[in-house]
Amino acid sequence: MSDDERLVLRTPEGISFTLPLAGPVSRLLACAIDVGCVAALSSFAGAGLGLLGFVSADLARALMVLAYFAISVGYGMTAEWFWRGQTLGKRVLQLRVIDAEGLRLTPGQVVVRNLLRPVDLLPAFYLVGGTFAATTRRAQRLGDIAANTIVIRNVRVAQPDLDQLLAGKFNSLREAPHLAARLRHSVSPAAASVALQALVRRDEFEPEARVRLFADIAAGFRSLVEFPPETADAIGDEQYVRDVVDIVYRSGPRAGASARASARP
Repeated sequence: MSDDERLVLRTPEGISFTLPLAGPVSRLLACAIDVGCVAALSSFAGAGLGLLGFVSADLARALMVLAYFAISVGYGMTAEWFWRGQTLGKRVLQLRVIDAEGLRLTPGQVVVRNLLRPVDLLPAFYLVGGTFAATTRRAQRLGDIAANTIVIRNVRVAQPDLDQLLAGKFNSLREAPHLAARLRHSVSPAAASVALQALVRRDEFEPEARVRLFADIAAGFRSLVEFPPETADAIGDEQYVRDVVDIVYRSGPRAGASARASARP
């Protein structure tokens, strides 16, 4: 895969992580699925609004047009926000929208890229959006450029043995389960992947670079959710990142129980 098919994330320490970019073909297939979803929802809405035709045919047609616009735009906004950058089509094709810098999507970015979708559809068959996606370096359609987003391939890769990687460490963050759940929802897939790779490769870094790297990653995670001082202040940066990875990748009560059991003498 060439460099222009990857998103390269570089830390201040010069350590690079890459994410595969989605190509025009996979994005077009995902779009076709989403168009089918919008058509089905619009059909249901049209059937209900069609009853107004007995009162006023013009009113019924006007409401159908408004309903189609609201569904076509609202479907993408709602799905991408609650599914963290995915619609049904993207989930099927294993794609995900993220910030162009690998950060978590903001509501404004979700709104902008979906409001510009009708422009990308012009003049027909996604010609404008497809042209931009096929010719820009990061496969961005017009809406992605305006919102500073990209679409990556959410490929499942073989994960390291998390039980071995995280073994023997008590996770104090799990003592505040409501905050842990909020943190799990707030961490973007890209940030979680960077943190996991940093832990896996930690022995490859020079000591000074290792300290700075985990300080930067931990600072990003700490800014998302504020844990009580007695829970988080005594934890070093690398341990804090380890605890966040434990929460993100090993959700559920069993993980917390195993962490507590491993901490017992």
